[in-house]
Amino acid sequence: MNFNSRDAKQWLRMGPRAMFGQFMMNIAKKNKKLIVLSADLGRSSGLARFKIEFPQQYISIGISEQNLVGVAAGLADEGFKVFVTSFAPFLSMRASEQIRMNLGYMKQNVNLVALGSGLSMGFLGNSHFGLEDIAIMRTIPNLNITCPADCAELGKVLDDYASNDRGPSYIRLTGIPGSKNVYDKNYAYKFGKNITITKGKDILVLSYGSILGQIKQSVKDLKKMNIAVELVNVVSLKPIDEKVISKLKKYSKIITIEEHTSVGGLGSVIAEKILKNKIKTKLFSISLPDKFGPTGTYDYLLRNHGLDSDSITKEIIKLFKKK
Repeated sequence: MNFNSRDAKQWLRMGPRAMFGQFMMNIAKKNKKLIVLSADLGRSSGLARFKIEFPQQYISIGISEQNLVGVAAGLADEGFKVFVTSFAPFLSMRASEQIRMNLGYMKQNVNLVALGSGLSMGFLGNSHFGLEDIAIMRTIPNLNITCPADCAELGKVLDDYASNDRGPSYIRLTGIPGSKNVYDKNYAYKFGKNITITKGKDILVLSYGSILGQIKQSVKDLKKMNIAVELVNVVSLKPIDEKVISKLKKYSKIITIEEHTSVGGLGSVIAEKILKNKIKTKLFSISLPDKFGPTGTYDYLLRNHGLDSDSITKEIIKLFKKK
């Protein structure tokens, strides 16, 4: 899937959930074996038009996420290309046993699309926040975890999963309409590979998801202060791109930034790699705390947790100066 700057601007206004529905329609036109399943969240998933235009390729299972995964596994076993949507905590927690057995153990080619991960559900609060989903999902063998940075990358991720049999996958959607773009022009996406956003010699920053838009602005601000940041988009958390190890060896200070709890996310992944490969470096983490927090607008929640661009800039400066 290719795009241009005009597409990127338009998709930014629509947001990841609306664009998920649009991308699914584009894929359905080419692939009659595509089936999209929802847990009574068609409209919330951006699928309102999809279910009208492709009624034979859409199934609403109702508010029954465990059954949702079971039906999806059965359809995949019959040769259909299956995408499943629900909010992140409902998939990763309520249906975790079914994902473990029907997808991980049986290796069924089902793509789970986790809506509203991180803090993006705003006023709906902690019942709808996807704060711990990566920690849970990465413990399941054979399950891919992909976290697109913006709508353009989401389109490329969905196109890749629809065109290839990657096995069971968890696709984590973060951000809201208006979240900063990471990519303004077309680029080459490869499954399981990191993407370097900016090059720099002073400090390595690893991140994923829509928070990269905030970090990209921070990197620009830091450049004006003569701090050169190497920013890497770890779009695939599982499988992790093993080439990251060579980058870890080059820097004395590494920061992971994520819209996820401090337990079990990218910070944990990188800590494991540093330990296993006996790399001498200092690792710092900027993330959500291991506790429940307030509700509010998405922008307020990012500021409250120090994940807006200004807060990230200040924290990187502090860590950069730390001996």
